[in-house]
Parts: sequence; C-alpha cells; structure tokens
Amino acid sequence: MFRYRFGQDDLLRTRFAIAPLMELAGAYDAVRDPRRYAVHAPWAARVAPRLTGVDLSLLEAAVPLESDWHPDFVSPPPNAPHAVLAEELDRVCRTPPAQVALEIARAYPDGVPAHARPLIDRPSTAIPGLADQMRVFWNLALADVWPRVLALVETEIAWRARRLAAVGPQAAFAGLHDTVRWTDGAVELSGRRRAVDLPLGGRGLLLVPAAFSWPAVWPLVDAPWQPTLVYPPPGVADLWAPAQTDDEALGALLGRGRARILLALERPAATDELARRLEVSAGGVSAHLQVLRRAGLVTGRREGHRVVYARTGRGDVLCGAA
Repeated sequence: MFRYRFGQDDLLRTRFAIAPLMELAGAYDAVRDPRRYAVHAPWAARVAPRLTGVDLSLLEAAVPLESDWHPDFVSPPPNAPHAVLAEELDRVCRTPPAQVALEIARAYPDGVPAHARPLIDRPSTAIPGLADQMRVFWNLALADVWPRVLALVETEIAWRARRLAAVGPQAAFAGLHDTVRWTDGAVELSGRRRAVDLPLGGRGLLLVPAAFSWPAVWPLVDAPWQPTLVYPPPGVADLWAPAQTDDEALGALLGRGRARILLALERPAATDELARRLEVSAGGVSAHLQVLRRAGLVTGRREGHRVVYARTGRGDVLCGAA
C-alpha cells in the first residue's frame, strides 16, 4: 500500500496541475497497446497510421511498454498549474544526466537494452533528441485533440478544488479512484506492489488529472520529484464518443444563439472565427461566450493576442444529451 501522510500544512499546500507530458507518456502507451487501454482505442485507431515510419526509438526507450515503472524525468511533476508543452520539454532537456541514467537503469532491471544506451552513454545529444521525438509524437497524435482533453481535466480540477475548499479532504478524495481513499489524515492507495509510507513534510500533494492515465493511478514518491498522484478524471469513457445532438432541443434550453455557438465549439475557435463561421457579429458572439463561460460550458485559453474557446466536459455532455 502507498500512503501519503498529511501534516498540519500539507492540505494548504495541496494543489492541482495539468501535465501535458504525463498525457503524452500515457498516450504513447495507449497507442502501442489499444487492447489494454480500451477506452482510448478509437483515438489510437485514428492515430496509429500517422506514426508509421516515424523514428520514436528514444521515446520507446524512455517509456518502456512492458516495464512496471516509467522513468519520471520523461514526465516530471509540473511546476505550474497549467504547464506548457514547450517549457516542459525544456525541463526534460535540463535533466541531469546522472538522474537520467539512474531512472533508465531502474526501468530495465535485467539490463539496459541497446536502443536505450544512448540516453546513458551520449546524454548531450540523446536527451535533446528524445525531446524532439516527444514533440513529433505530440504534433502527430495529440495536438488536434488537446483542447478536448484540456476541457475535460479543467472541469475536473474546478469541481474537485471546490470540494476540497468547501467540504474537506474526505469529500475531495472520494470517488477519485476505486483504489484511493482518505483515512486518518492520509491518502492511501491499495493494490500496489511495494509499500510506501511517505510523510509529505509540508510539501503538500500535487494532484494531476490525466485522461491517458486511465485505467490506473500513478503515484510519484521518489526524490527529487514533488509527491504527486496522477489519476483519470471522470468522463474519460465519453472522450472519444461521437456527439449526437438535437439542435432544436438545445436551442430551446439555451436560446438559439448560445446553442449555435456551443455546437460550433466542437472545434475550438476564437471569437472572430466563430463570428465568421456563424455569420453573426463578433460582439454578439463575445456576449454569448461570456454567459456560456460563467455557466461552465466553455473555457477560454489565451494563445498570443487572442483567446481560443473550447467546450468543457460539461458542455460536451450537454450537447450530447440534448
């Protein structure tokens, strides 16, 4: 059993974060073994042909499919609440070679295979090369679905953070995963192969909802990384389900203008793009977006000088149920 023991200040320092590199590592597992990660099989079937002939040998070495443990330097706990892919890849490149060698050796207890040796023998070129391959995989496999995944995890963070603040840890950790529970001032994970009893010591616990961690939780307890618990958020099973909408029913519920915008956000877009697509004024679209945002149906993310809007998990559910 894993046990994270909370001290007096640890709940105050418990935080949530979005981790694109943890999603990347989980997605690479899912595309290699779609039967094991069945909920992501529809996505994997679309992505696999794009990866044919692409050199991902270093990524293969750093995220071994058959290992019981993945090196943490490939997907370190994020420092920021909303980690940015480019900055996280820079962190991978800055990993001390000794840490890389230690974690690669641990991932291959029977001996490091030839395709993983460059990460130990030639870290100055192999680690940046690994980051390049991770970027290639992201662009081919995840870039187009990232807004959908992001909306799902943002909705989970907003809901669970409110539970933690308003009700307390017992309610906040309830339903997080069937192997996780809060008891006697600790978060416990059952069914683990090794026993760990970790006092957080004022560091708090980092909670990371990650769609591609399904169906498991990933505890991180080893130095030098922040104590972290990665878990699949509710709604992952519906992530790749085709939307089935009734425009008339949704319009009656929200009003025709807001319903059209919500349906159009099946593909994320900025205000001016939505206005052109729907042939209405940008001002009207902006006003409707603010209402939808306050209702928790859409979320906005700044990209340069514009804000790109996407449906949240709640918005997706509403469109699907209409």
